[in-house]
Amino acid sequence: MASDVGRTRRPTMADVATRAGVSLKTVSRVVNNAPHVQPELIERVLAAVTELGFRRNPLASSLRSGQATATIGLLIEEIANPFYATIAGAAAEIARQHDMMLIIASSEEDPARERQLLRDMCARRVDGLLVVPAGDDHSFLRAEVELGIPVVFLDRPAGGLLADTVLLDNRGGARAGVRRLVEAGHRRIGILLDSIGVYTMRERLDGAQDALAPAGVPYDTGLVREGVRDPAAAARAVAEMLDRPNPPTAFFSLNNRITLGVIEELHRRGSDAALLGFDDFDMARLVPYPLTVIAYDTHELARTATDLLFRRIGGDRSWPRTVVLPTELVERGIPPRHAGREAGAAAHAP
Repeated sequence: MASDVGRTRRPTMADVATRAGVSLKTVSRVVNNAPHVQPELIERVLAAVTELGFRRNPLASSLRSGQATATIGLLIEEIANPFYATIAGAAAEIARQHDMMLIIASSEEDPARERQLLRDMCARRVDGLLVVPAGDDHSFLRAEVELGIPVVFLDRPAGGLLADTVLLDNRGGARAGVRRLVEAGHRRIGILLDSIGVYTMRERLDGAQDALAPAGVPYDTGLVREGVRDPAAAARAVAEMLDRPNPPTAFFSLNNRITLGVIEELHRRGSDAALLGFDDFDMARLVPYPLTVIAYDTHELARTATDLLFRRIGGDRSWPRTVVLPTELVERGIPPRHAGREAGAAAHAP
């Protein structure tokens, strides 16, 4: 009997066939529980399987047979972003409850990369797809959907494809937040966003305009800064606007990364400008500056989308639906007169 000392790779069915002294076809029939195999051959194959520690590869078997693989795919934008990490965690937990594995990939906001990753997942015979889209044309998935792979989009809608979608009330949340600023007397509101090409940014900007118009406040494009992609860029944009002769008295940041940069610059200057930010974030209640955030339940967003996907996997063939989840205004931060005392208390807390 050949020695296994020094084995550096996982044993294959070919190794089992050699050890058992049978054909590869016989090993395949045994491990796949095919009928009409002689008991003596079954015994030899199973003994070789035990000796070598062979494990059947269900993914490879499923790919060969054309069956599904007890996996679902999740395509997000950025793995390191806490928003997407929460989505991935919630989806993975629900998948586990259904005895399925979750495959996660990141498109990095690149439509070409998104297309390739989704095609790769479909080629792996996933049972379903959860997609936070980067591009605006998903018609390439139509053939896969027609072949039986359900797809649910979340946070942003699909383009060119009729599919289940779970969204946040981006426009309504922004409208409510900016209305509060206007009601507090603000007429010059600086608006900072990433890219108008992103669905959520467009919706939030539209919501801001919805609140300005009824109050008779003109929409001033000179107070809008696009291309603000990180906290440092946000801080620079705020500094530039505050140094103008007639600076904004309030700011609206359209995501939490922008909000962090705005807080940094306002706090550095000792400014009393009001701040409204879309997205809540960890430690928001402890930042040394008062702000209002437009908050929502990220876990509920992921849970709703994943539950909908598993209903489709289970056979639900009803018309595709769109679910819109609510947002709310929440006060965060510490007013300046309390910042020192509360920060000190937090530092000495057990």
